Amino acid sequence: MTTSDRAKYLHELRQIAATFQDDINRELTQRMEEDNKRAPQNQSKGKKEEEAKEEENYGEEVVEEEE
Repeated sequence: MTTSDRAKYLHELRQIAATFQDDINRELTQRMEEDNKRAPQNQSKGKKEEEAKEEENYGEEVVEEEE
């Protein structure tokens, strides 16, 4: 495989990965919107703050501090 073949392959792979990521993000956004529609409209303030924290730290490991 020549250098230009590898470059072409990697370019195509990046395009496919970006398309795949866009599809996943669209699906997850749609599911999140559906979940929000089903959620009670009168959520407590604490619940909303907790969800905001979870969304902010999505994909990261959060270590809870002990009191």
